[in-house]
Amino acid sequence: MKSPFDHFSILAPFYEHFIHYEISQRFIALLDAAADGIVLDAGGGTGRVAQYLRDRVAQIVVADETFKMLQEARAKDGLNPTCCHIEDMPFKDNSFDRILMVDAFHHMSNQAQTIKEMWRVLAPGGRIIIEEPDVRVFGVKLLALGEKLALMRSHFLTPAEIASLFGTDARVRIEAEDSAAWIIAEKRIN
Repeated sequence: MKSPFDHFSILAPFYEHFIHYEISQRFIALLDAAADGIVLDAGGGTGRVAQYLRDRVAQIVVADETFKMLQEARAKDGLNPTCCHIEDMPFKDNSFDRILMVDAFHHMSNQAQTIKEMWRVLAPGGRIIIEEPDVRVFGVKLLALGEKLALMRSHFLTPAEIASLFGTDARVRIEAEDSAAWIIAEKRIN
């Protein structure tokens, strides 16, 4: 169910001032992107994560449905913003070597379709990394409640529930630390 108003369009100019992100060496290691790789930041909004990768890979695309968030991404050199729903992206099959989604999965309207679509555009041998607040942690449960009270369309799943959406075609593992969880799915080379 969509929210009665667009929180992210309102927050776009201020988003990075309130929602800080510093990419960790752990995340870089999990991503394990080749220098000639093409990376998709799905639900990447302002490019707050992608901006740290632009010097590490050949190309980085930031896909998001909120145009005002993408205007912020457009102001960052080396990012290629694309306005689209993550559940129905305009990219060809097998387009990306790596796909990341940071703190956005719980905002997807159709989470199963989101996984299916990211899987479709992931190249064989590629990897998807979904970083989400770990709803098993009490503080994250409070965050989830706050987002519901703010009428956001958030739907938090446990890491195991997210992993199960990949089915049997993917090699999936889960890592967690503090209040964050990473779901890492790898696409086999046929």
